[in-house]
Amino acid sequence: MRNESTAVLAREGPQARQTHKYWVLAAVGVGSFMASLDSSIAHTLLPEMSRALNTSVATIEWVLTVYLLVLSGTLLAFGRLGDIRGHKDVYVGGFAGFVITSALCGLAPSAVWLIVFRTLQAVTGAMLYANAPAIITGSFPPNQRGRALGLQIATTYVGYSAGPPLGGALAVLFGWRAIFFINVPIGLIGTFLAYRLIERDRPKGAAPKFDFRGAALYFFGLFALLLALNQGYRWGWWAARTLTLICGGIGVLGWFLAVESRREHPMLDLSLFRQPVFSGAVFSSLMSYAANSSLFFLLPFYLIGARGLNPARTGLMMMALPVTVMILVAFTGTLSDRVGSRLPTMFGMAMVVIGMLLLARATALAPLWHVTVSLVVCGIGFAAFIAPNNSRLLGAAPPNRQGIASGILAGSRTLGMVIGVAISGAVYTTVLHRAGRQGVGAGVRRALEVVAMMAAIAIVTSWLEREHSPERR
Repeated sequence: MRNESTAVLAREGPQARQTHKYWVLAAVGVGSFMASLDSSIAHTLLPEMSRALNTSVATIEWVLTVYLLVLSGTLLAFGRLGDIRGHKDVYVGGFAGFVITSALCGLAPSAVWLIVFRTLQAVTGAMLYANAPAIITGSFPPNQRGRALGLQIATTYVGYSAGPPLGGALAVLFGWRAIFFINVPIGLIGTFLAYRLIERDRPKGAAPKFDFRGAALYFFGLFALLLALNQGYRWGWWAARTLTLICGGIGVLGWFLAVESRREHPMLDLSLFRQPVFSGAVFSSLMSYAANSSLFFLLPFYLIGARGLNPARTGLMMMALPVTVMILVAFTGTLSDRVGSRLPTMFGMAMVVIGMLLLARATALAPLWHVTVSLVVCGIGFAAFIAPNNSRLLGAAPPNRQGIASGILAGSRTLGMVIGVAISGAVYTTVLHRAGRQGVGAGVRRALEVVAMMAAIAIVTSWLEREHSPERR
């Protein structure tokens, strides 16, 4: 396939190559849309699944939890596998697998089987997430990378925005199983496009061995740590199982780093983190997604608990942020190709801090337009930050480490989401415990202030990177 398409492009000249790379972007965009649609729909219909499968809310929440944990633990492995075996092969395999596992989720006879199938779906989702940025980076020149990544992120936010209303409509018309079956036609189209349009990029010569030991250590260490962070606010942060998982996870991850430092072909190339641009971009990404997830975690408590809005109106108001990102992110990515990524990322995180502090000042009597404007400000900030920062991170990695960089990028997103919810949840519940139900607004306000301080750190890390980039980003 690669030889065929390369020969055709060579015959047809630069114009054909220019058109082809946008078809590659379209193929990757279908995957980004499908994965984000699946995630947002599943969040929306947990109560309906619980009722239909006759199980508790605590059990059905594992449909989301297990997906997040397994996805996070396998991203790095599939990114590395893409470097070794070719990103296209892993990506197309992930597409096909996502179609199959989505159908299995829709056919699940019980909550237990649904959780099992969601585990398998997370593995195939990791194959998509970990290789999509590497494919885009390999298809576009550095001076167009920000725009391409911005367009890909826009398709992701289209999925996030469309998920809740589409999920509700599908559940009303066809039942909750339709939210998984909708992935089948989308996934089949995406698999076909990816197979036909993405060029094969399998490295020439003898491929390095895959580090199975490193992959296992990373998976179990991160799984234990994320499970503790995800469930700690329920179990209690000082509960024996929470502390055991945290200590065990940190210990296993430390073992993983020790093993990787001695590997000739490691799962995680630690030398990447010696580059200030790369390590700074990873940390900034972690902080941005922590802020994003905290916002979506806290807003329902404020809008429903403190303001008395119904869930439908709450969901509609919360769409202000993803819709803003969806509209602006391609523009900010293009802008970063021209002016570099330092200023857009600093501006973006500054806007996030301002938006969160505006929300923190919203009392139970504040007009709802105040909340909407605050969310739009946050949306402008995230739109200005995400694509330029992703471009900077991927641009700092050499071509034969793009899969690792993509896996780290995707991993920073999921790890940031868990850390954000853990920290904001801990602050919120602590304040609420002291003040009772009257402290809902105070708990949200204090948590937003803490997360705003985390976002402010990303402004500093973006500023400190200005002297170290080997190319203009």
